Amino acid sequence: MSITEAPSSNGAPAKAPSAYPRTVIVTGRQKAEPVITELQLAKADVQALSKFKRDPEWYARRRLAALKQYQATPMPSLTDEAWRRTDLRGFKWGAVVLPQAAPAATGRAARVPASLLKPLAGRSQGGQLVSVDGRVAAYELAAALKRQKVIFTDFFTAARKYPALVKKYLGQVVPIAEGKFAALAETLADYGLFIYVPKKARLELPLHSGAWLTGAAHFGRLVIVVDDGASATVVHEAASPEGAGAALHAATVEVQVGQRAHRTFVELQSLGRNVWNFTHERVRVGRDSKVDWIFVAQGTHLTKNFSEIDLDGEGATGKMSGYYFSDGEQHLDHDTQQNHNAPHTTSDLLFKGALKDRSRSVWQGMIYVAPGAQKTDGYQANRNLVLSQQARADSIPGLEIMADDVRCTHGATVGQLEEEHIFYLMSRGMNRPEAERLVVDGFFDPILQRIPFEGVRERLKRSIEAKMG
Repeated sequence: MSITEAPSSNGAPAKAPSAYPRTVIVTGRQKAEPVITELQLAKADVQALSKFKRDPEWYARRRLAALKQYQATPMPSLTDEAWRRTDLRGFKWGAVVLPQAAPAATGRAARVPASLLKPLAGRSQGGQLVSVDGRVAAYELAAALKRQKVIFTDFFTAARKYPALVKKYLGQVVPIAEGKFAALAETLADYGLFIYVPKKARLELPLHSGAWLTGAAHFGRLVIVVDDGASATVVHEAASPEGAGAALHAATVEVQVGQRAHRTFVELQSLGRNVWNFTHERVRVGRDSKVDWIFVAQGTHLTKNFSEIDLDGEGATGKMSGYYFSDGEQHLDHDTQQNHNAPHTTSDLLFKGALKDRSRSVWQGMIYVAPGAQKTDGYQANRNLVLSQQARADSIPGLEIMADDVRCTHGATVGQLEEEHIFYLMSRGMNRPEAERLVVDGFFDPILQRIPFEGVRERLKRSIEAKMG
Protein backbone atom coordinates (compact mmCIF):
# COMPACT_ATOMS: atom_id res chain seq x y z
CA MET A 1 0.00 0.00 0.00
CA SER A 2 1.18 3.53 -0.74
CA ILE A 3 -0.19 7.00 -0.19
CA THR A 4 0.85 9.89 -2.41
CA GLU A 5 -0.25 13.49 -2.65
CA ALA A 6 -2.27 14.35 -5.76
CA PRO A 7 -0.05 16.38 -8.17
CA SER A 8 -0.83 20.00 -8.94
CA SER A 9 -1.16 21.42 -12.45
CA ASN A 10 2.57 22.24 -12.59
CA GLY A 11 3.63 18.74 -11.57
CA ALA A 12 4.64 19.61 -7.99
CA PRO A 13 2.86 18.02 -5.04
CA ALA A 14 -0.34 19.92 -4.23
CA LYS A 15 -0.45 21.54 -0.81
CA ALA A 16 -3.97 21.69 0.57
CA PRO A 17 -4.74 24.30 3.26
CA SER A 18 -3.98 22.93 6.71
CA ALA A 19 -7.55 23.61 7.88
CA TYR A 20 -8.85 20.86 5.60
CA PRO A 21 -8.12 17.14 5.12
CA ARG A 22 -5.43 16.29 2.53
CA THR A 23 -6.49 15.05 -0.87
CA VAL A 24 -4.85 11.62 -1.20
CA ILE A 25 -4.69 8.76 -3.65
CA VAL A 26 -4.72 5.36 -1.98
CA THR A 27 -3.50 2.18 -3.64
CA GLY A 28 -3.84 -1.27 -2.15
CA ARG A 29 -6.65 -2.76 -0.12
CA GLN A 30 -7.23 0.15 2.24
CA LYS A 31 -10.40 2.14 1.51
CA ALA A 32 -10.08 5.69 0.19
CA GLU A 33 -10.84 8.61 2.46
CA PRO A 34 -14.47 9.84 2.32
CA VAL A 35 -15.21 12.37 -0.40
CA ILE A 36 -15.53 15.90 1.00
CA THR A 37 -19.08 17.02 0.21
CA GLU A 38 -19.05 20.52 1.75
CA LEU A 39 -16.66 23.20 2.95
CA GLN A 40 -15.13 22.05 6.24
CA LEU A 41 -14.92 24.91 8.75
CA ALA A 42 -13.65 25.14 12.29
CA LYS A 43 -14.22 27.88 14.86
CA ALA A 44 -10.55 28.86 14.59
CA ASP A 45 -10.92 29.49 10.83
CA VAL A 46 -13.77 31.92 11.43
CA GLN A 47 -12.00 33.69 14.30
CA ALA A 48 -8.89 34.15 12.13
CA LEU A 49 -10.93 35.77 9.37
CA SER A 50 -12.74 37.96 11.88
CA LYS A 51 -9.41 39.21 13.21
CA PHE A 52 -8.09 39.77 9.69
CA LYS A 53 -11.16 41.91 8.81
CA ARG A 54 -10.96 43.82 12.13
CA ASP A 55 -14.55 42.94 12.97
CA PRO A 56 -16.29 44.73 15.80
CA GLU A 57 -17.14 42.34 18.60
CA TRP A 58 -20.84 42.19 17.72
CA TYR A 59 -20.15 41.00 14.17
CA ALA A 60 -17.53 38.50 15.33
CA ARG A 61 -20.29 36.92 17.45
CA ARG A 62 -22.62 36.87 14.46
CA ARG A 63 -20.02 34.98 12.44
CA LEU A 64 -19.82 32.24 15.06
CA ALA A 65 -23.63 32.00 15.28
CA ALA A 66 -23.75 31.71 11.48
CA LEU A 67 -21.10 28.97 11.63
CA LYS A 68 -23.37 26.90 13.87
CA GLN A 69 -26.25 27.45 11.45
CA TYR A 70 -24.05 26.47 8.51
CA GLN A 71 -22.90 23.27 10.20
CA ALA A 72 -26.47 22.35 11.16
CA THR A 73 -27.89 22.91 7.68
CA PRO A 74 -27.71 19.96 5.25
CA MET A 75 -25.91 20.46 1.97
CA PRO A 76 -28.37 20.92 -0.94
CA SER A 77 -28.76 17.84 -3.11
CA LEU A 78 -30.61 16.65 -6.19
CA THR A 79 -33.40 15.36 -3.94
CA ASP A 80 -34.29 18.95 -2.94
CA GLU A 81 -36.91 20.43 -5.27
CA ALA A 82 -35.13 23.76 -5.64
CA TRP A 83 -31.84 22.01 -6.49
CA ARG A 84 -32.93 19.00 -8.50
CA ARG A 85 -31.59 20.47 -11.77
CA THR A 86 -28.28 21.74 -10.38
CA ASP A 87 -25.63 19.21 -9.39
CA LEU A 88 -22.92 20.33 -6.94
CA ARG A 89 -21.06 17.05 -6.72
CA GLY A 90 -18.35 18.12 -9.15
CA PHE A 91 -16.98 20.89 -6.92
CA LYS A 92 -13.81 20.14 -4.94
CA TRP A 93 -14.70 21.52 -1.52
CA GLY A 94 -11.47 20.29 0.05
CA ALA A 95 -9.40 22.54 -2.22
CA VAL A 96 -11.06 25.82 -1.15
CA VAL A 97 -8.66 28.40 0.29
CA LEU A 98 -10.27 30.72 2.83
CA PRO A 99 -10.11 34.48 2.10
CA GLN A 100 -7.50 35.37 4.74
CA ALA A 101 -5.23 32.55 3.49
CA ALA A 102 -5.37 33.58 -0.17
CA PRO A 103 -2.31 35.33 -1.68
CA ALA A 104 -4.42 38.37 -2.58
CA ALA A 105 -5.14 38.92 1.10
CA THR A 106 -1.54 39.69 1.94
CA GLY A 107 0.08 40.76 -1.34
CA ARG A 108 -0.25 43.90 -3.41
CA ALA A 109 -3.78 44.72 -4.54
CA ALA A 110 -4.66 43.48 -8.00
CA ARG A 111 -5.13 46.04 -10.73
CA VAL A 112 -8.77 46.99 -11.26
CA PRO A 113 -10.05 46.63 -14.85
CA ALA A 114 -10.89 49.93 -16.51
CA SER A 115 -14.40 48.65 -17.29
CA LEU A 116 -15.14 48.38 -13.56
CA LEU A 117 -14.03 51.96 -12.93
CA LYS A 118 -15.90 53.45 -15.87
CA PRO A 119 -19.26 55.01 -14.90
CA LEU A 120 -22.06 52.86 -16.33
CA ALA A 121 -24.88 55.23 -15.50
CA GLY A 122 -23.79 58.26 -17.48
CA ARG A 123 -20.99 60.79 -17.24
CA SER A 124 -21.99 61.88 -13.75
CA GLN A 125 -22.64 59.79 -10.68
CA GLY A 126 -23.43 60.51 -7.07
CA GLY A 127 -20.80 58.15 -5.75
CA GLN A 128 -18.46 55.32 -6.65
CA LEU A 129 -17.04 52.53 -4.52
CA VAL A 130 -14.74 49.91 -6.06
CA SER A 131 -13.15 47.22 -3.92
CA VAL A 132 -10.48 44.63 -4.68
CA ASP A 133 -10.81 41.44 -2.63
CA GLY A 134 -12.62 43.40 0.07
CA ARG A 135 -10.23 46.38 0.19
CA VAL A 136 -11.40 49.76 -1.07
CA ALA A 137 -9.51 50.77 -4.21
CA ALA A 138 -11.55 53.79 -5.34
CA TYR A 139 -14.11 55.88 -3.47
CA GLU A 140 -16.02 59.11 -3.89
CA LEU A 141 -19.32 60.52 -2.69
CA ALA A 142 -20.78 63.82 -3.88
CA ALA A 143 -20.91 66.62 -1.31
CA ALA A 144 -24.65 67.04 -1.90
CA LEU A 145 -25.27 63.45 -0.84
CA LYS A 146 -23.09 63.85 2.24
CA ARG A 147 -25.24 66.84 3.23
CA GLN A 148 -28.31 64.61 2.92
CA LYS A 149 -26.68 62.12 5.36
CA VAL A 150 -26.45 59.37 2.75
CA ILE A 151 -24.25 56.47 3.87
CA PHE A 152 -22.39 54.75 1.04
CA THR A 153 -19.50 52.61 2.16
CA ASP A 154 -18.10 49.10 2.31
CA PHE A 155 -19.81 46.70 4.70
CA PHE A 156 -17.02 46.40 7.27
CA THR A 157 -16.49 50.15 7.56
CA ALA A 158 -20.22 50.50 8.18
CA ALA A 159 -20.14 47.75 10.83
CA ARG A 160 -17.48 49.72 12.73
CA LYS A 161 -18.78 53.29 12.20
CA TYR A 162 -22.56 52.74 12.22
CA PRO A 163 -23.13 49.62 14.35
CA ALA A 164 -26.65 50.50 15.50
CA LEU A 165 -27.84 51.14 11.95
CA VAL A 166 -26.21 48.02 10.49
CA LYS A 167 -27.53 45.80 13.29
CA LYS A 168 -31.03 47.21 12.72
CA TYR A 169 -31.16 45.99 9.12
CA LEU A 170 -28.64 43.16 8.78
CA GLY A 171 -30.26 39.76 8.42
CA GLN A 172 -33.80 41.15 8.47
CA VAL A 173 -34.48 40.47 4.79
CA VAL A 174 -32.26 37.41 4.17
CA PRO A 175 -31.74 35.53 7.46
CA ILE A 176 -28.96 32.98 7.81
CA ALA A 177 -31.64 30.27 8.09
CA GLU A 178 -32.49 30.98 4.43
CA GLY A 179 -30.11 28.25 3.29
CA LYS A 180 -26.69 26.66 3.52
CA PHE A 181 -25.01 29.36 1.44
CA ALA A 182 -26.76 32.27 3.19
CA ALA A 183 -25.23 31.03 6.45
CA LEU A 184 -21.86 30.56 4.73
CA ALA A 185 -21.89 34.12 3.37
CA GLU A 186 -22.29 35.59 6.86
CA THR A 187 -19.76 33.19 8.39
CA LEU A 188 -16.97 34.01 5.93
CA ALA A 189 -17.94 37.48 4.63
CA ASP A 190 -14.83 39.23 3.29
CA TYR A 191 -16.35 41.97 1.08
CA GLY A 192 -19.59 43.89 1.00
CA LEU A 193 -21.57 47.08 0.62
CA PHE A 194 -23.78 49.16 2.91
CA ILE A 195 -26.04 51.94 1.62
CA TYR A 196 -28.51 53.94 3.67
CA VAL A 197 -30.65 56.64 2.04
CA PRO A 198 -32.43 58.65 4.77
CA LYS A 199 -36.09 59.62 4.78
CA LYS A 200 -37.13 61.96 1.94
CA ALA A 201 -33.63 62.09 0.44
CA ARG A 202 -33.85 62.26 -3.36
CA LEU A 203 -30.73 61.07 -5.17
CA GLU A 204 -30.70 62.54 -8.67
CA LEU A 205 -27.41 60.82 -9.58
CA PRO A 206 -26.78 57.07 -9.24
CA LEU A 207 -24.45 55.26 -6.85
CA HIS A 208 -22.01 52.88 -8.55
CA SER A 209 -20.45 49.94 -6.73
CA GLY A 210 -17.99 47.36 -8.09
CA ALA A 211 -16.30 44.35 -6.50
CA TRP A 212 -13.22 42.88 -8.22
CA LEU A 213 -12.57 39.43 -6.76
CA THR A 214 -9.27 37.75 -7.60
CA GLY A 215 -8.99 35.03 -4.95
CA ALA A 216 -10.14 31.41 -4.96
CA ALA A 217 -13.07 32.10 -2.60
CA HIS A 218 -15.09 35.21 -1.74
CA PHE A 219 -18.19 35.82 0.35
CA GLY A 220 -20.28 39.00 0.21
CA ARG A 221 -22.82 40.89 2.33
CA LEU A 222 -24.75 43.68 0.60
CA VAL A 223 -27.30 45.73 2.52
CA ILE A 224 -29.24 48.59 0.88
CA VAL A 225 -31.90 50.65 2.65
CA VAL A 226 -34.05 53.33 1.02
CA ASP A 227 -36.11 54.90 3.78
CA ASP A 228 -39.61 56.41 3.63
CA GLY A 229 -40.16 58.97 0.88
CA ALA A 230 -36.64 58.54 -0.50
CA SER A 231 -35.44 57.75 -4.01
CA ALA A 232 -32.18 56.19 -5.21
CA THR A 233 -30.55 54.36 -8.09
CA VAL A 234 -27.79 51.83 -7.45
CA VAL A 235 -25.62 50.01 -9.99
CA HIS A 236 -23.60 47.12 -8.57
CA GLU A 237 -21.23 44.74 -10.36
CA ALA A 238 -19.41 41.65 -9.05
CA ALA A 239 -16.60 40.58 -11.38
CA SER A 240 -13.50 38.41 -11.38
CA PRO A 241 -10.75 37.34 -13.79
CA GLU A 242 -10.70 33.98 -15.49
CA GLY A 243 -8.85 31.38 -13.45
CA ALA A 244 -7.39 27.92 -13.94
CA GLY A 245 -8.88 26.27 -10.86
CA ALA A 246 -12.44 26.27 -9.60
CA ALA A 247 -13.35 29.26 -7.39
CA LEU A 248 -16.19 29.72 -4.92
CA HIS A 249 -18.46 32.74 -4.44
CA ALA A 250 -21.42 33.07 -2.09
CA ALA A 251 -23.31 36.24 -1.20
CA THR A 252 -26.50 37.68 0.19
CA VAL A 253 -28.20 40.85 -1.03
CA GLU A 254 -30.72 42.51 1.30
CA VAL A 255 -32.73 45.51 0.15
CA GLN A 256 -35.39 47.36 2.15
CA VAL A 257 -37.55 50.05 0.57
CA GLY A 258 -39.76 52.03 2.93
CA GLN A 259 -43.12 53.69 2.30
CA ARG A 260 -43.70 55.97 -0.72
CA ALA A 261 -40.12 55.37 -1.85
CA HIS A 262 -38.52 54.45 -5.17
CA ARG A 263 -35.45 52.39 -5.91
CA THR A 264 -33.83 51.31 -9.17
CA PHE A 265 -31.27 48.52 -8.81
CA VAL A 266 -29.09 47.35 -11.71
CA GLU A 267 -27.05 44.27 -10.83
CA LEU A 268 -24.33 42.86 -13.08
CA GLN A 269 -22.74 39.45 -12.51
CA SER A 270 -19.50 39.18 -14.52
CA LEU A 271 -17.62 36.52 -12.58
CA GLY A 272 -15.02 34.35 -14.30
CA ARG A 273 -15.85 31.04 -15.97
CA ASN A 274 -14.15 29.13 -13.18
CA VAL A 275 -16.51 30.39 -10.45
CA TRP A 276 -19.25 28.39 -8.71
CA ASN A 277 -21.68 31.06 -7.55
CA PHE A 278 -24.43 30.85 -4.91
CA THR A 279 -26.56 33.87 -3.96
CA HIS A 280 -29.66 34.66 -1.93
CA GLU A 281 -31.24 38.02 -2.76
CA ARG A 282 -34.46 39.66 -1.61
CA VAL A 283 -36.07 43.07 -1.94
CA ARG A 284 -38.75 44.11 0.56
CA VAL A 285 -41.11 46.85 -0.64
CA GLY A 286 -43.27 49.06 1.57
CA ARG A 287 -46.61 50.80 1.06
CA ASP A 288 -47.04 52.77 -2.20
CA SER A 289 -43.40 52.21 -3.15
CA LYS A 290 -41.89 51.16 -6.46
CA VAL A 291 -38.86 49.01 -7.28
CA ASP A 292 -37.19 48.41 -10.64
CA TRP A 293 -34.74 45.50 -10.40
CA ILE A 294 -32.60 44.63 -13.43
CA PHE A 295 -30.43 41.52 -13.13
CA VAL A 296 -27.76 40.54 -15.65
CA ALA A 297 -25.86 37.22 -15.57
CA GLN A 298 -22.93 36.79 -17.95
CA GLY A 299 -20.27 34.78 -16.13
CA THR A 300 -19.52 31.79 -13.85
CA HIS A 301 -19.22 28.09 -14.52
CA LEU A 302 -22.26 27.39 -12.36
CA THR A 303 -24.76 29.73 -10.73
CA LYS A 304 -27.61 29.04 -8.34
CA ASN A 305 -29.43 32.29 -7.59
CA PHE A 306 -32.51 32.89 -5.45
CA SER A 307 -34.13 36.28 -6.16
CA GLU A 308 -37.30 37.31 -4.35
CA ILE A 309 -39.38 40.46 -4.14
CA ASP A 310 -41.72 40.87 -1.17
CA LEU A 311 -44.55 43.34 -1.78
CA ASP A 312 -45.39 43.92 1.88
CA GLY A 313 -47.25 47.23 1.72
CA GLU A 314 -50.55 48.05 0.05
CA GLY A 315 -49.99 49.68 -3.33
CA ALA A 316 -46.43 48.37 -3.68
CA THR A 317 -45.09 47.74 -7.20
CA GLY A 318 -42.14 45.59 -8.24
CA LYS A 319 -40.64 45.09 -11.69
CA MET A 320 -37.99 42.38 -12.20
CA SER A 321 -36.04 42.10 -15.44
CA GLY A 322 -33.45 39.40 -16.07
CA TYR A 323 -30.92 38.77 -18.84
CA TYR A 324 -28.54 35.83 -19.31
CA PHE A 325 -26.49 34.47 -22.20
CA SER A 326 -24.65 31.18 -21.64
CA ASP A 327 -22.16 29.28 -23.76
CA GLY A 328 -19.53 26.57 -23.38
CA GLU A 329 -20.37 24.40 -20.36
CA GLN A 330 -22.05 27.13 -18.32
CA HIS A 331 -24.96 26.20 -16.04
CA LEU A 332 -27.14 29.11 -14.86
CA ASP A 333 -30.04 28.39 -12.48
CA HIS A 334 -32.27 31.29 -11.41
CA ASP A 335 -35.10 30.81 -8.91
CA THR A 336 -37.42 33.83 -8.69
CA GLN A 337 -40.34 34.56 -6.37
CA GLN A 338 -42.88 37.37 -6.45
CA ASN A 339 -44.64 37.51 -3.08
CA HIS A 340 -47.83 39.57 -2.92
CA ASN A 341 -48.32 39.93 0.83
CA ALA A 342 -50.70 42.92 0.77
CA PRO A 343 -53.70 44.00 -1.34
CA HIS A 344 -53.46 46.24 -4.41
CA THR A 345 -49.92 45.16 -5.25
CA THR A 346 -48.40 44.75 -8.71
CA SER A 347 -45.49 42.69 -9.99
CA ASP A 348 -44.05 42.31 -13.49
CA LEU A 349 -41.24 39.85 -14.26
CA LEU A 350 -39.51 39.27 -17.59
CA PHE A 351 -36.45 37.00 -17.84
CA LYS A 352 -34.81 36.36 -21.22
CA GLY A 353 -31.91 34.09 -22.04
CA ALA A 354 -29.95 32.71 -24.98
CA LEU A 355 -27.89 29.52 -24.92
CA LYS A 356 -25.02 28.25 -27.06
CA ASP A 357 -22.79 25.16 -27.22
CA ARG A 358 -23.49 22.70 -24.37
CA SER A 359 -24.69 25.26 -21.84
CA ARG A 360 -27.84 24.95 -19.76
CA SER A 361 -30.22 27.37 -18.11
CA VAL A 362 -32.85 26.77 -15.47
CA TRP A 363 -35.51 29.28 -14.54
CA GLN A 364 -38.04 28.49 -11.83
CA GLY A 365 -40.56 31.22 -11.10
CA MET A 366 -43.40 31.54 -8.61
CA ILE A 367 -46.07 34.17 -8.03
CA TYR A 368 -47.45 33.87 -4.51
CA VAL A 369 -50.59 35.72 -3.41
CA ALA A 370 -51.21 35.68 0.33
CA PRO A 371 -54.67 35.32 1.89
CA GLY A 372 -56.34 38.74 1.88
CA ALA A 373 -54.05 40.17 -0.81
CA GLN A 374 -56.99 41.10 -3.02
CA LYS A 375 -56.68 43.16 -6.22
CA THR A 376 -53.26 41.66 -6.89
CA ASP A 377 -51.88 42.01 -10.41
CA GLY A 378 -49.00 39.63 -11.08
CA TYR A 379 -47.23 38.68 -14.31
CA GLN A 380 -44.18 36.58 -15.10
CA ALA A 381 -42.61 35.48 -18.37
CA ASN A 382 -39.47 33.59 -19.32
CA ARG A 383 -38.28 33.46 -22.95
CA ASN A 384 -35.36 31.32 -24.10
CA LEU A 385 -33.53 31.18 -27.41
CA VAL A 386 -31.57 27.95 -27.96
CA LEU A 387 -28.74 28.43 -30.47
CA SER A 388 -27.29 24.91 -30.61
CA GLN A 389 -28.60 21.35 -30.54
CA GLN A 390 -26.63 20.53 -27.37
CA ALA A 391 -27.89 23.49 -25.31
CA ARG A 392 -30.84 23.06 -22.95
CA ALA A 393 -33.26 25.45 -21.27
CA ASP A 394 -35.66 24.45 -18.48
CA SER A 395 -38.45 26.94 -17.84
CA ILE A 396 -40.83 26.31 -14.95
CA PRO A 397 -43.41 29.02 -14.09
CA GLY A 398 -45.78 28.66 -11.16
CA LEU A 399 -48.69 30.26 -9.33
CA GLU A 400 -49.83 29.89 -5.72
CA ILE A 401 -52.93 32.01 -5.15
CA MET A 402 -54.67 32.25 -1.79
CA ALA A 403 -57.04 35.12 -2.65
CA ASP A 404 -60.01 35.22 -5.03
CA ASP A 405 -59.95 38.72 -6.55
CA VAL A 406 -56.67 38.76 -8.45
CA ARG A 407 -55.22 38.80 -11.94
CA CYS A 408 -52.14 36.60 -12.29
CA THR A 409 -50.69 35.28 -15.55
CA HIS A 410 -47.49 33.57 -16.60
CA GLY A 411 -45.80 32.28 -19.73
CA ALA A 412 -42.67 30.45 -20.76
CA THR A 413 -41.17 29.66 -24.16
CA VAL A 414 -38.12 27.77 -25.43
CA GLY A 415 -37.40 28.12 -29.14
CA GLN A 416 -34.74 28.26 -31.83
CA LEU A 417 -33.84 30.83 -34.45
CA GLU A 418 -36.56 31.02 -37.08
CA GLU A 419 -35.15 30.22 -40.50
CA GLU A 420 -37.65 32.55 -42.17
CA HIS A 421 -36.15 35.52 -40.34
CA ILE A 422 -32.61 34.41 -41.19
CA PHE A 423 -33.54 33.86 -44.84
CA TYR A 424 -35.16 37.30 -45.07
CA LEU A 425 -32.08 39.07 -43.71
CA MET A 426 -29.72 37.05 -45.92
CA SER A 427 -31.83 37.93 -48.94
CA ARG A 428 -31.12 41.58 -48.09
CA GLY A 429 -27.36 41.06 -48.34
CA MET A 430 -26.31 39.85 -44.88
CA ASN A 431 -24.25 36.72 -44.35
CA ARG A 432 -25.62 34.13 -41.92
CA PRO A 433 -23.57 35.14 -38.82
CA GLU A 434 -24.64 38.77 -39.28
CA ALA A 435 -28.27 37.74 -39.67
CA GLU A 436 -28.17 35.54 -36.58
CA ARG A 437 -26.54 38.31 -34.55
CA LEU A 438 -29.25 40.78 -35.59
CA VAL A 439 -32.03 38.35 -34.63
CA VAL A 440 -30.45 37.75 -31.21
CA ASP A 441 -30.10 41.51 -30.71
CA GLY A 442 -33.81 41.87 -31.41
CA PHE A 443 -34.62 39.05 -29.01
CA PHE A 444 -32.86 40.80 -26.13
CA ASP A 445 -34.02 44.32 -27.00
CA PRO A 446 -37.12 44.30 -24.70
CA ILE A 447 -34.84 43.58 -21.74
CA LEU A 448 -32.25 46.16 -22.77
CA GLN A 449 -34.94 48.81 -23.06
CA ARG A 450 -35.83 48.25 -19.40
CA ILE A 451 -32.29 49.29 -18.41
CA PRO A 452 -32.28 53.05 -17.78
CA PHE A 453 -28.56 53.63 -18.56
CA GLU A 454 -26.96 53.76 -21.97
CA GLY A 455 -23.59 52.66 -20.57
CA VAL A 456 -25.06 49.42 -19.25
CA ARG A 457 -26.95 48.78 -22.48
CA GLU A 458 -23.79 49.30 -24.55
CA ARG A 459 -21.84 46.93 -22.28
CA LEU A 460 -24.48 44.22 -22.78
CA LYS A 461 -24.63 44.75 -26.53
CA ARG A 462 -20.87 44.23 -26.72
CA SER A 463 -21.14 41.06 -24.65
CA ILE A 464 -23.85 39.72 -26.98
CA GLU A 465 -21.61 40.35 -29.97
CA ALA A 466 -18.70 38.60 -28.25
CA LYS A 467 -20.84 35.55 -27.43
CA MET A 468 -22.16 35.39 -30.99
CA GLY A 469 -18.67 35.84 -32.42
